[in-house]
Amino acid sequence: MTPQALTEDFGKTVVAWQRQHGRHTLPWQNTRDPYRVWLSEVMLQQTQVSTVLGYYERFLARWPRVTDLAAASLDEVLAQWAGLGYYSRARNLHACARAVAQLHGGEFPPTAAGLQTLPGIGRSTAAAIAAFCFGERVAILDGNVKRVLGRVLAFEGDLASSVAERKLWDHATGLLPEQDVERYTQGLMDLGATVCTARSPNCLLCPVQPLCLAQRDGSPTRYPVKTRKLKRGRRESWWLWVEKAGGQILLQQRPATGVWAGLWTLPMFEDEAGARAALPGAALETLPRIEHALTHFDWVLHTMRAEAPEGNLPGGTWVAREKLASYALPAPLKKLIDES
Repeated sequence: MTPQALTEDFGKTVVAWQRQHGRHTLPWQNTRDPYRVWLSEVMLQQTQVSTVLGYYERFLARWPRVTDLAAASLDEVLAQWAGLGYYSRARNLHACARAVAQLHGGEFPPTAAGLQTLPGIGRSTAAAIAAFCFGERVAILDGNVKRVLGRVLAFEGDLASSVAERKLWDHATGLLPEQDVERYTQGLMDLGATVCTARSPNCLLCPVQPLCLAQRDGSPTRYPVKTRKLKRGRRESWWLWVEKAGGQILLQQRPATGVWAGLWTLPMFEDEAGARAALPGAALETLPRIEHALTHFDWVLHTMRAEAPEGNLPGGTWVAREKLASYALPAPLKKLIDES
Protein backbone atom coordinates (compact mmCIF):
# COMPACT_ATOMS: atom_id res chain seq x y z
CA MET A 1 0.00 0.00 0.00
CA THR A 2 1.25 3.49 -0.85
CA PRO A 3 0.49 6.74 0.96
CA GLN A 4 -1.77 7.68 -1.96
CA ALA A 5 -3.86 4.56 -1.40
CA LEU A 6 -4.43 5.57 2.22
CA THR A 7 -5.84 8.91 0.99
CA GLU A 8 -6.40 11.38 3.80
CA ASP A 9 -8.04 8.90 6.18
CA PHE A 10 -4.79 8.00 7.89
CA GLY A 11 -3.85 11.53 8.88
CA LYS A 12 -7.34 12.45 10.06
CA THR A 13 -7.60 9.25 12.09
CA VAL A 14 -4.25 9.83 13.82
CA VAL A 15 -5.14 13.45 14.60
CA ALA A 16 -8.54 12.52 16.05
CA TRP A 17 -7.06 9.72 18.14
CA GLN A 18 -4.31 11.92 19.52
CA ARG A 19 -6.80 14.59 20.51
CA GLN A 20 -8.81 12.09 22.57
CA HIS A 21 -6.35 9.39 23.64
CA GLY A 22 -2.83 10.69 23.12
CA ARG A 23 -0.38 12.07 25.66
CA HIS A 24 -0.95 15.71 26.60
CA THR A 25 0.74 16.31 29.95
CA LEU A 26 4.42 15.60 29.35
CA PRO A 27 6.50 18.60 30.45
CA TRP A 28 7.81 19.31 26.94
CA GLN A 29 4.33 19.40 25.42
CA ASN A 30 2.02 22.40 25.10
CA THR A 31 4.93 24.68 24.29
CA ARG A 32 6.35 26.26 21.17
CA ASP A 33 9.70 26.95 22.83
CA PRO A 34 12.24 25.24 20.53
CA TYR A 35 14.77 25.01 23.36
CA ARG A 36 12.45 22.87 25.47
CA VAL A 37 11.36 20.72 22.53
CA TRP A 38 14.94 20.26 21.31
CA LEU A 39 16.15 19.31 24.79
CA SER A 40 13.43 16.67 25.12
CA GLU A 41 14.03 15.28 21.65
CA VAL A 42 17.74 14.79 22.32
CA MET A 43 17.15 13.20 25.72
CA LEU A 44 14.47 10.87 24.36
CA GLN A 45 16.75 9.37 21.71
CA GLN A 46 17.15 5.71 22.77
CA THR A 47 15.86 6.53 26.27
CA GLN A 48 12.49 5.91 27.93
CA VAL A 49 10.22 8.80 28.90
CA SER A 50 10.21 7.71 32.55
CA THR A 51 14.00 7.99 32.68
CA VAL A 52 14.12 11.35 30.92
CA LEU A 53 11.60 13.19 33.12
CA GLY A 54 13.92 13.89 36.05
CA TYR A 55 16.88 14.84 33.88
CA TYR A 56 14.74 17.19 31.80
CA GLU A 57 13.46 19.07 34.84
CA ARG A 58 16.94 19.33 36.37
CA PHE A 59 18.44 20.67 33.14
CA LEU A 60 15.76 23.33 32.82
CA ALA A 61 16.10 24.32 36.47
CA ARG A 62 19.82 24.85 36.03
CA TRP A 63 19.80 26.21 32.46
CA PRO A 64 16.35 27.68 31.69
CA ARG A 65 17.45 29.15 28.32
CA VAL A 66 19.66 27.91 25.54
CA THR A 67 22.09 30.77 26.20
CA ASP A 68 22.45 29.57 29.80
CA LEU A 69 23.35 26.10 28.57
CA ALA A 70 25.78 27.58 26.06
CA ALA A 71 27.56 29.47 28.86
CA ALA A 72 28.09 26.28 30.89
CA SER A 73 31.24 24.22 30.63
CA LEU A 74 31.18 20.79 29.02
CA ASP A 75 32.18 19.26 32.35
CA GLU A 76 29.10 20.79 33.99
CA VAL A 77 26.84 19.44 31.25
CA LEU A 78 28.37 15.97 31.41
CA ALA A 79 27.97 15.94 35.19
CA GLN A 80 24.25 16.70 34.89
CA TRP A 81 23.90 14.12 32.10
CA ALA A 82 25.70 11.35 34.02
CA GLY A 83 23.59 8.20 34.15
CA LEU A 84 21.50 9.04 31.08
CA GLY A 85 23.92 7.23 28.77
CA TYR A 86 24.95 7.75 25.14
CA TYR A 87 27.20 10.64 26.19
CA SER A 88 27.82 11.85 22.65
CA ARG A 89 24.32 13.32 22.94
CA ALA A 90 25.47 15.51 25.82
CA ARG A 91 28.52 16.71 23.91
CA ASN A 92 26.38 17.48 20.87
CA LEU A 93 23.82 19.19 23.12
CA HIS A 94 26.49 21.54 24.44
CA ALA A 95 27.96 22.19 20.99
CA CYS A 96 24.49 22.90 19.58
CA ALA A 97 23.64 25.33 22.37
CA ARG A 98 26.86 27.22 21.70
CA ALA A 99 26.15 27.32 17.98
CA VAL A 100 22.65 28.71 18.58
CA ALA A 101 24.03 31.33 20.96
CA GLN A 102 27.04 32.35 18.89
CA LEU A 103 25.78 31.97 15.31
CA HIS A 104 22.04 32.62 15.66
CA GLY A 105 21.77 35.15 18.44
CA GLY A 106 20.26 32.64 20.85
CA GLU A 107 17.35 31.80 18.51
CA PHE A 108 16.85 28.43 16.87
CA PRO A 109 16.44 28.50 13.07
CA PRO A 110 12.70 28.30 12.25
CA THR A 111 12.91 25.60 9.55
CA ALA A 112 13.87 21.94 9.48
CA ALA A 113 16.54 22.68 6.89
CA GLY A 114 18.08 25.37 9.08
CA LEU A 115 17.91 23.23 12.19
CA GLN A 116 19.81 20.42 10.47
CA THR A 117 22.84 22.69 10.14
CA LEU A 118 23.27 22.62 13.93
CA PRO A 119 25.53 20.06 15.69
CA GLY A 120 23.77 16.83 16.65
CA ILE A 121 20.42 17.64 15.03
CA GLY A 122 19.48 15.07 12.42
CA ARG A 123 16.63 15.06 9.96
CA SER A 124 13.95 13.61 12.26
CA THR A 125 14.83 15.77 15.27
CA ALA A 126 14.91 18.87 13.07
CA ALA A 127 11.50 17.97 11.66
CA ALA A 128 10.01 17.44 15.12
CA ILE A 129 11.21 20.85 16.33
CA ALA A 130 10.05 22.54 13.13
CA ALA A 131 6.61 20.90 13.30
CA PHE A 132 5.97 21.45 17.01
CA CYS A 133 7.41 24.94 17.32
CA PHE A 134 6.99 26.52 13.89
CA GLY A 135 4.13 24.52 12.33
CA GLU A 136 6.20 23.42 9.35
CA ARG A 137 4.60 20.65 7.32
CA VAL A 138 7.47 18.19 7.45
CA ALA A 139 7.70 14.49 8.31
CA ILE A 140 9.56 12.85 11.19
CA LEU A 141 10.90 9.30 11.15
CA ASP A 142 12.13 8.30 14.58
CA GLY A 143 12.06 4.72 15.85
CA ASN A 144 8.41 4.82 16.90
CA VAL A 145 7.28 6.30 13.60
CA LYS A 146 9.30 3.82 11.56
CA ARG A 147 7.47 1.05 13.39
CA VAL A 148 3.99 2.53 12.90
CA LEU A 149 4.45 3.34 9.21
CA GLY A 150 6.36 0.14 8.53
CA ARG A 151 3.39 -1.85 9.80
CA VAL A 152 0.62 0.23 8.28
CA LEU A 153 2.27 0.03 4.87
CA ALA A 154 3.68 -3.50 5.36
CA PHE A 155 6.88 -1.87 4.17
CA GLU A 156 9.18 -4.62 2.88
CA GLY A 157 12.28 -2.50 2.51
CA ASP A 158 15.18 -3.41 4.79
CA LEU A 159 15.83 -0.32 6.90
CA ALA A 160 19.44 -1.41 7.30
CA SER A 161 19.66 -0.04 3.73
CA SER A 162 19.84 3.71 3.21
CA VAL A 163 17.91 3.29 -0.05
CA ALA A 164 14.99 1.65 1.77
CA GLU A 165 15.08 4.27 4.52
CA ARG A 166 14.91 7.08 1.98
CA LYS A 167 11.89 5.40 0.42
CA LEU A 168 10.16 5.24 3.81
CA TRP A 169 10.98 8.92 4.28
CA ASP A 170 9.18 9.60 1.00
CA HIS A 171 6.16 7.63 2.22
CA ALA A 172 6.18 9.54 5.52
CA THR A 173 6.14 12.82 3.64
CA GLY A 174 3.36 11.61 1.36
CA LEU A 175 1.18 10.77 4.38
CA LEU A 176 1.40 14.24 5.94
CA PRO A 177 -2.00 15.84 6.44
CA GLU A 178 -2.63 19.31 5.08
CA GLN A 179 -3.47 20.61 8.56
CA ASP A 180 -2.79 19.78 12.22
CA VAL A 181 0.76 18.66 11.52
CA GLU A 182 1.73 19.20 15.17
CA ARG A 183 -1.00 16.93 16.50
CA TYR A 184 -0.42 14.40 13.73
CA THR A 185 3.29 14.25 14.56
CA GLN A 186 2.58 13.81 18.25
CA GLY A 187 -0.04 11.19 17.42
CA LEU A 188 2.44 9.06 15.51
CA MET A 189 4.87 9.27 18.42
CA ASP A 190 2.14 8.35 20.90
CA LEU A 191 0.90 5.43 18.82
CA GLY A 192 4.38 3.96 18.60
CA ALA A 193 5.09 4.48 22.29
CA THR A 194 1.80 3.27 23.77
CA VAL A 195 -0.10 1.09 21.25
CA CYS A 196 2.06 -0.04 18.32
CA THR A 197 4.86 -1.27 20.55
CA ALA A 198 7.80 -3.33 19.36
CA ARG A 199 6.97 -6.73 20.85
CA SER A 200 3.31 -6.68 21.86
CA PRO A 201 1.33 -4.29 19.67
CA ASN A 202 -2.21 -3.73 20.95
CA CYS A 203 -3.92 -3.87 17.58
CA LEU A 204 -7.42 -3.98 19.11
CA LEU A 205 -6.92 -0.47 20.48
CA CYS A 206 -5.18 0.94 17.43
CA PRO A 207 -7.19 3.60 15.58
CA VAL A 208 -5.56 2.78 12.23
CA GLN A 209 -6.16 -0.96 12.49
CA PRO A 210 -8.58 -0.98 9.49
CA LEU A 211 -5.84 0.62 7.36
CA CYS A 212 -2.92 -1.52 8.60
CA LEU A 213 -1.68 -4.10 6.09
CA ALA A 214 0.57 -5.84 8.61
CA GLN A 215 -2.35 -6.40 10.99
CA ARG A 216 -4.53 -7.57 8.12
CA ASP A 217 -1.90 -10.19 7.28
CA GLY A 218 -1.53 -11.18 10.94
CA SER A 219 2.16 -10.27 11.02
CA PRO A 220 2.63 -6.85 12.69
CA THR A 221 5.80 -7.79 14.56
CA ARG A 222 7.49 -8.67 11.28
CA TYR A 223 7.80 -4.95 10.57
CA PRO A 224 9.79 -2.81 10.31
CA VAL A 225 12.33 -4.99 8.53
CA LYS A 226 15.93 -4.49 9.63
CA THR A 227 18.26 -7.41 9.14
CA ARG A 228 21.62 -6.00 10.17
CA LYS A 229 22.50 -7.17 13.66
CA LEU A 230 25.18 -5.73 15.87
CA LYS A 231 27.80 -8.26 16.81
CA ARG A 232 28.24 -7.80 20.52
CA GLY A 233 31.72 -7.93 21.95
CA ARG A 234 33.05 -8.38 25.47
CA ARG A 235 35.64 -6.32 27.29
CA GLU A 236 37.32 -6.58 30.67
CA SER A 237 38.98 -3.73 32.54
CA TRP A 238 40.35 -3.16 36.02
CA TRP A 239 39.63 -0.10 38.15
CA LEU A 240 42.02 0.95 40.89
CA TRP A 241 40.14 2.67 43.71
CA VAL A 242 42.67 4.67 45.71
CA GLU A 243 41.31 6.70 48.61
CA LYS A 244 42.97 8.91 51.18
CA ALA A 245 42.06 8.58 54.84
CA GLY A 246 40.15 11.86 54.69
CA GLY A 247 37.81 10.56 51.99
CA GLN A 248 39.45 11.86 48.81
CA ILE A 249 39.26 9.54 45.80
CA LEU A 250 41.71 9.54 42.90
CA LEU A 251 39.95 10.13 39.54
CA GLN A 252 41.18 10.36 35.98
CA GLN A 253 39.38 11.96 33.04
CA ARG A 254 38.71 9.76 30.03
CA PRO A 255 40.00 10.83 26.59
CA ALA A 256 37.89 13.18 24.46
CA THR A 257 36.88 10.33 22.13
CA GLY A 258 35.74 6.77 22.67
CA VAL A 259 33.58 5.16 25.34
CA TRP A 260 32.71 7.50 28.24
CA ALA A 261 34.59 10.31 26.46
CA GLY A 262 35.27 13.18 28.83
CA LEU A 263 33.86 11.42 31.89
CA TRP A 264 35.76 10.85 35.12
CA THR A 265 36.56 7.35 36.35
CA LEU A 266 38.91 5.57 38.70
CA PRO A 267 42.31 4.85 37.11
CA MET A 268 41.62 2.07 34.58
CA PHE A 269 43.85 -0.75 33.38
CA GLU A 270 43.60 -3.43 30.71
CA ASP A 271 44.55 -6.24 33.06
CA GLU A 272 44.96 -7.05 36.74
CA ALA A 273 48.74 -7.09 36.53
CA GLY A 274 48.76 -3.49 35.32
CA ALA A 275 46.53 -2.37 38.16
CA ARG A 276 48.68 -4.10 40.76
CA ALA A 277 51.87 -2.69 39.25
CA ALA A 278 50.51 0.84 39.73
CA LEU A 279 50.56 0.30 43.52
CA PRO A 280 53.37 -2.18 44.12
CA GLY A 281 53.21 -3.81 47.51
CA ALA A 282 49.86 -2.25 48.46
CA ALA A 283 47.15 -4.34 50.13
CA LEU A 284 44.37 -4.45 47.55
CA GLU A 285 40.80 -5.41 48.39
CA THR A 286 38.96 -7.06 45.50
CA LEU A 287 35.35 -5.87 45.16
CA PRO A 288 32.53 -7.73 43.38
CA ARG A 289 32.81 -7.34 39.64
CA ILE A 290 30.40 -5.18 37.68
CA GLU A 291 28.80 -6.29 34.41
CA HIS A 292 27.77 -3.25 32.38
CA ALA A 293 25.95 -3.53 29.04
CA LEU A 294 26.71 -0.94 26.38
CA THR A 295 25.34 -0.72 22.85
CA HIS A 296 28.06 -2.73 21.15
CA PHE A 297 29.61 -4.78 23.93
CA ASP A 298 29.35 -6.05 27.46
CA TRP A 299 31.91 -4.56 29.81
CA VAL A 300 33.15 -6.51 32.84
CA LEU A 301 34.67 -4.09 35.34
CA HIS A 302 36.84 -5.39 38.16
CA THR A 303 37.65 -3.08 41.05
CA MET A 304 40.56 -3.27 43.47
CA ARG A 305 40.53 -0.89 46.39
CA ALA A 306 43.34 0.41 48.63
CA GLU A 307 44.16 3.27 50.94
CA ALA A 308 46.57 5.71 49.37
CA PRO A 309 50.12 4.63 50.28
CA GLU A 310 53.14 6.87 50.51
CA GLY A 311 55.23 7.24 47.40
CA ASN A 312 54.38 7.21 43.72
CA LEU A 313 50.72 7.07 42.72
CA PRO A 314 48.93 7.00 39.37
CA GLY A 315 48.32 10.48 37.98
CA GLY A 316 44.93 12.07 38.36
CA THR A 317 42.83 14.41 40.47
CA TRP A 318 41.95 13.93 44.13
CA VAL A 319 38.24 14.59 44.67
CA ALA A 320 36.50 14.73 48.04
CA ARG A 321 33.40 12.53 48.26
CA GLU A 322 31.16 15.53 48.88
CA LYS A 323 32.41 17.08 45.61
CA LEU A 324 31.76 14.05 43.41
CA ALA A 325 28.39 15.39 42.26
CA SER A 326 30.28 18.06 40.30
CA TYR A 327 32.09 15.41 38.26
CA ALA A 328 30.57 13.42 35.43
CA LEU A 329 30.89 9.80 36.56
CA PRO A 330 29.60 6.87 34.47
CA ALA A 331 26.55 5.22 36.03
CA PRO A 332 28.25 2.01 37.23
CA LEU A 333 30.99 3.97 39.01
CA LYS A 334 28.53 6.32 40.68
CA LYS A 335 26.56 3.32 41.92
CA LEU A 336 29.72 1.59 43.13
CA ILE A 337 30.84 4.59 45.16
CA ASP A 338 27.36 5.33 46.51
CA GLU A 339 26.99 1.76 47.75
CA SER A 340 30.47 1.41 49.24
